[in-house]
Amino acid sequence: MTVTLKTVALHETHQQLGAKMVPFAGYNMPVRYSSDLDEHHAVRRGVGIFDVSHMGEFKVTGPQALELIQRVTSNDASKLAPGKAQYSCLPNEQGGIVDDLLVYKLAEEDYLLVVNASNIEKDWSWLQAHNTSGATLEDISDQTSLFAVQGPKATAALQTLTEVDLSTIPYYSFVQGELAGAPGVIISATGYTGAGGFELYVPNAHARQVWERVMAAGQPHGIKPIGLGARDTLRLEMGYCLYGNDIDDTTSPLEAGLGWITKFTKPFTNSAALEAQKEAGVSKKLVGFVMDGPGIPRGHYELLDAEGRKIGDVTSGTQSPSLGRGVGLGYVRTEFAAPGTAIFVQVRGKSLPATVAKLPLVKGTE
Repeated sequence: MTVTLKTVALHETHQQLGAKMVPFAGYNMPVRYSSDLDEHHAVRRGVGIFDVSHMGEFKVTGPQALELIQRVTSNDASKLAPGKAQYSCLPNEQGGIVDDLLVYKLAEEDYLLVVNASNIEKDWSWLQAHNTSGATLEDISDQTSLFAVQGPKATAALQTLTEVDLSTIPYYSFVQGELAGAPGVIISATGYTGAGGFELYVPNAHARQVWERVMAAGQPHGIKPIGLGARDTLRLEMGYCLYGNDIDDTTSPLEAGLGWITKFTKPFTNSAALEAQKEAGVSKKLVGFVMDGPGIPRGHYELLDAEGRKIGDVTSGTQSPSLGRGVGLGYVRTEFAAPGTAIFVQVRGKSLPATVAKLPLVKGTE
């Protein structure tokens, strides 16, 4: 059976830039333009632009919008004011996570949910199934492009393109305004890199214009297009979860270190069971770790104690460009979760030493 990959609006642009394209979450996406290492350092030290238009966007509007969001998400969306965003998740009935997402409050009774590309259909079905009060739902994923302009020079690169004072937008806040000649762009001080910067939600009709003008404005600051390869190493250094690797339908938000977005001040899907789990304590936790010497951890590698007994599994791993050594995320038995704990990673038949480390593994700007 041949699976037809979807393409983002600027597919041809990425090909012209020499990107290596790979299948990802049902889309044909740029994984790199030059090298993962160069692109990683460009974002940590300067500025880079990612096309992450494969992400999903759902509008939730009307008098019942907040009621629906409160019922299906773990965080407390009633705390959001217009112009604010929050990280949250959709718990399932079995103690796991349907998806993690961002919730934007555009205005009263007007919200935007941003979900993972691999879960667009699943999340849409989940929202529809739970929309028993009549909130208005609209899937605008195929009409929306999303560019992440990330790095310490992102503000300088973008400021010439808008009259919005970007320096006044706090973390996890946003402004809707004109940028690069495109009206109504959501300029959001969020990202998946820990390097600072903005995410730009742009109607597809203006996508090429915005991309080209951002690239031109960023030239004095050394802007580079960045692919999914560097996106993964950047997020791993920060300890940010990737759905399908570090969290999924079977992992509890409390096990995943997401207790801070799990608010028991209101009822939500499976909240009673999760609250009981919090009271009892979890038996395993997601931790970050750094290799003590050579060796690169990879997903599904076993984590061991000093006696060689299995204590968990790696969920994500890579060579950190910033640290010059292997880093990873993985679930371990709770007694091994404290920072500074010595653990071992089973790498190709060898038990290599590593140390549990406090997240983020690399200091970001946020």
